[in-house]
Amino acid sequence: MIDLKLTEDLSNAFGPSGFEEDVVRTIYRHCSSEFALQHDAMHNIYMQFQGHENIGAGADRKKPVIMLDAHTDECGFMVQAIRENGLLSLIMLGGFHITSLPAHSVLIRNRDGEMVRGIITSKPVHFLNDKQKAEPLDIEGLFIDIGACSKQEAIEEFGMYVGAPAVPEVTFSYMEKQGLCFGKAFDNRMGCLSIVETMRALKGEAEQLAVDVVGAFAAQEEVGTRGATVTASVCSPDLAIVFEGSPADDPYVAAGLVQGGLRRGTQIRCMDRSYISNPAFIKYAKELADAKGIRYQETVRRGGSTNAGKISLSGHAIPVLVLGIPARYVHSHYNFSALEDMEATVSLAAEVIRGLNEERIRHILRQDIV
Repeated sequence: MIDLKLTEDLSNAFGPSGFEEDVVRTIYRHCSSEFALQHDAMHNIYMQFQGHENIGAGADRKKPVIMLDAHTDECGFMVQAIRENGLLSLIMLGGFHITSLPAHSVLIRNRDGEMVRGIITSKPVHFLNDKQKAEPLDIEGLFIDIGACSKQEAIEEFGMYVGAPAVPEVTFSYMEKQGLCFGKAFDNRMGCLSIVETMRALKGEAEQLAVDVVGAFAAQEEVGTRGATVTASVCSPDLAIVFEGSPADDPYVAAGLVQGGLRRGTQIRCMDRSYISNPAFIKYAKELADAKGIRYQETVRRGGSTNAGKISLSGHAIPVLVLGIPARYVHSHYNFSALEDMEATVSLAAEVIRGLNEERIRHILRQDIV
């Protein structure tokens, strides 16, 4: 059963790229009594079964290691300058489509750690001529309005400063009748949830597993998959499963071409711009899903990327399985995800780990091809 309170708290947490400490605190608050946790100066978090800590220099590794990855950061903003009229210039942390931004509210964390509400500017139609209505938007023409009327007021009364982080202002809710989650940052707090729930599903089986399991919550994915460079180095895994809040495509493409639809199960990603999957790992996952009755959808992405790109190129080349929870309207303020897709993702990940043995691992690592 998915922990909806954890889902809510992860979604609501303030965590743009480089400012993920609220997400760190949320994971510690919910999980420190169950698992061994540690974190680093970049806000990466490492989760292990208690009594099975085996990462870092000098670790005594008796089994292969499988790393469960998800990134903690969300798309957000940073204050680039404070204008004389009190408006805040902004830059994006991550890839918003600019047309989704005007007239939406944000929360800015001021110099005292307080949350200040702002509105991304949108010039009223009354002040636009036909030519201006047709002009494309540019981030340098958008600002955050916090209600200040001068630079001095913005600084002294609102506590604004250059470099202040901001995120969309959205509150999580769950529609029980429909089994739908609504909120922000499902890319990739849904992945963070999946690490926790997968490790909870396996917690009583650690001794019987053929692998040691490490959860690695990576920072700064949205600005260049930076945290995964560190976590892959620290964990030095033999295999990895990457969890993503993947962009749902069912509102946009013909029914027969949907590869990331709500209520269609977990998304097994074969390829994106950052990596090509390990065919043996995917074949194994699909066979398990078919045998266990776990719904899934296969996906080939023309664009996009995940931490799998960095992880797969680390060490001696790491086979990575990417499992996605379809989320509508990622990289915008508001998202939908289906509870049944979350459950399918966790179920498949747990079954994949349970089914690993020495022969299967050798096959996935391609050690048996000669």
